[in-house]
Amino acid sequence: MYICKVNNLKPMKEFFYGIENLFVNYFFIPFDALREVGDYNWWLANIVAWVFTLIGCVAFTYWMIQLKKFDDNNEEDKSITAHDYL
Repeated sequence: MYICKVNNLKPMKEFFYGIENLFVNYFFIPFDALREVGDYNWWLANIVAWVFTLIGCVAFTYWMIQLKKFDDNNEEDKSITAHDYL
């Protein structure tokens, strides 16, 4: 009976090993290259972090500009009963 259970799990095991192979050997190649670059250039090795930081700063600035625009137009209902939960 134990042998049947092991044989039934083999396709799932191969499926997850296939996912591992896909990520480790293909999708992480750029990150492996950045890790190698890190030995001699810290700024270039952290380019992904800098890109995400830049995207976050741009999104935050856009959000604040939009909030300021709506606040200047007095479009927000600031009464105490504006929302059901208040």
